[in-house]
Amino acid sequence: MYLPSAFREDSLDIQHEFIRAHPLGVVCTSGDGGLMANHIPCLLYPEGPHGVLRLHVARANPQLAELASGRECLVAFHGAQAYITPSWYATKAETHKVVPTWNFVAVHVWGTPVIQDDPAWLRAQLEALTDSQERARAQPWRVDEAPADFIAAQMRAIIGVEIPIARIEGKWKVSQNRNAADREGVAEGLVNERGDAVMAGLVARRGGA
Repeated sequence: MYLPSAFREDSLDIQHEFIRAHPLGVVCTSGDGGLMANHIPCLLYPEGPHGVLRLHVARANPQLAELASGRECLVAFHGAQAYITPSWYATKAETHKVVPTWNFVAVHVWGTPVIQDDPAWLRAQLEALTDSQERARAQPWRVDEAPADFIAAQMRAIIGVEIPIARIEGKWKVSQNRNAADREGVAEGLVNERGDAVMAGLVARRGGA
């Protein structure tokens, strides 16, 4: 990932927090089957130097062969994003030397996948993933609410994947390279024209480079 210094985020805690808040990763592989990418929900565990991702894929998914090949893969996680018009910059009125850009937040991780075909591992992964999304509901759904034979049949169609993270990078491109007046204009424009309080908040909190 192209990482100008103004946009780097090297805090592992912040990177991990972001992944947990945006768990749908784009799993990218390159191998004999060519380039492949699939959107797959992942769970992050604080194990090893950079963490471990756990997920599952369909056995019928052709990417499984690439994940089992022993080659490194990339998983990209995306968060808030927004087009930034030059019209929001105070600099536009002063010099007109401005151009559009796009703000976004992303974390990329690299690691070599390990296939997990143990039913107990897979059941634990399914329950943990479900709980991560259901726990905030008043009446959370649980895997064991479905008939046991039905869950067993569903599990036979999937397989687990574990990715120990070998490298991780974070990019918070949220107008840090603009002056204070320009950043203020961006934050106001995002709220007033787009109703985007999330990106506006990131611009305001991150400040200048």
